[in-house]
Amino acid sequence: MTDTRETGSGFSGFLSYFYGNFIVLLLGFIQTPLVTRLMSTDEYGRTGMFETAVSCIYIFAILGLDQTYIRYYYKAGTDRRRLMGQCLLPPFILVAVLVVIYFFFSAPANNWLFGRHSVDITLLVAGYTVVSVFERFLFLDVRMQQNGRLYSNINIAQKVINILLIFIFFRLFHNDFRVVLYAMTLSWLSTTLFLAVRFLFFTKEKVNEPEYDIVKKRDYPERELISYGLPFILVLLMEWLLSSCDRIALKSLADYHELGIYSAAMKIMVLLLTFKNTFLAYWSPVAMERYEKGDGSEKEFFREAFDIVRFLCMAAAIGMISMRNVIVLILGKDYRGADRIIPFLTLMPIFAIMFEITVQGIKFKKKNIFLNIASLAAIVVNICGNYMLVPIYGGVGAALTTGISYLIYFIVGSLLSERFYPVGYDNLRTGMEAVMVFALAGMAAFGMPRLITSLYGLIIIFVILLMEKKSLVRIISLIPWKKKA
Repeated sequence: MTDTRETGSGFSGFLSYFYGNFIVLLLGFIQTPLVTRLMSTDEYGRTGMFETAVSCIYIFAILGLDQTYIRYYYKAGTDRRRLMGQCLLPPFILVAVLVVIYFFFSAPANNWLFGRHSVDITLLVAGYTVVSVFERFLFLDVRMQQNGRLYSNINIAQKVINILLIFIFFRLFHNDFRVVLYAMTLSWLSTTLFLAVRFLFFTKEKVNEPEYDIVKKRDYPERELISYGLPFILVLLMEWLLSSCDRIALKSLADYHELGIYSAAMKIMVLLLTFKNTFLAYWSPVAMERYEKGDGSEKEFFREAFDIVRFLCMAAAIGMISMRNVIVLILGKDYRGADRIIPFLTLMPIFAIMFEITVQGIKFKKKNIFLNIASLAAIVVNICGNYMLVPIYGGVGAALTTGISYLIYFIVGSLLSERFYPVGYDNLRTGMEAVMVFALAGMAAFGMPRLITSLYGLIIIFVILLMEKKSLVRIISLIPWKKKA
């Protein structure tokens, strides 16, 4: 059995990440209705295309070296400051080249993405992309140190600055999607500058600590680092397609109004998305460290972690679906259609979170190319689903396609990972719970009477509690106040 004290320590570490994102969640319930009440659905839809565009540029610029940094960070003898420089320099050079190319084609690109073109839109796309590269590595360093408190505080600061900037730029631009673009770019820039200053000061002190002298420092060739990271370009590109096909389909097959409602529904998924981002920040370094130690208990640790996370994910999805009508009231009357989009969108983060546990074996064994198979299977389903369903059901069709795609993503990735690093997750229980939640989402999205939907929701909550009673007991035992002095 996994040591309860060790698991409890891990749970406390997770809480240090989560408290900040819980505050960010509360701030998000200020930010989201603020933006949706200040901006029309058309303008808000354009902000979704902005995020889609900069994410695509970022994927090619990063070269997968963020994953390289995670993989080599805990290896014995790694000079972490040098590793940061080796991983950051190639993306910095490449992003500069991509930004120059974008400037040459900015007019047609901006007109297609946003339906308009201006110099400041081009500068915002370029600026946000450059900042995102530095932010990724500097924030990643905080995560790899497992400094949950700093991670949380930076997230809080970024969200507060973002809200303040929305007020400032709304006075300048009024109902214009550039309000959100300026707020996003400048808030990320402010926190990234802070992290840059901290990193330069922090690493100069840490590099001379005794831990670096225990073994001879290892110097990794750039070719080795890039070779590990490059397959992740395709992985990330496919993940981008998986998360962006819905917005591109709505923009092409529907209109900015439908895209705006869909984007708003995605934003009010902030509870599950906050949990997802928090979990990923915590889990990646923890899983890699446990594997590198290889003390024989890591597989049981992974199984227990998956059982707990599956229970929390399913419970969160049921809660979000059940409360959808209350949640959409904060958006304003123009966004009421989001209540039919939310149910299937809840499936995206829960399967993405579980995916991050079950596919670690692929990363451990450096078989990253197999992540592309999972992504490709999901993308094929996503493209076909959007093509068939968006013209008929609009945002609901896009949400349904997204939910199914992430289920496929999770299933294929998990099966491939088990081939290289068998852990023995409980697939039968996972499948049964997924079917029940999918049925609830379908009832909520396609107009089943509210009373029947609510009764079914109560039934599956009861069934899942019975199925997951061991996980529930584990969670209660790990709560800090339950521990004896």
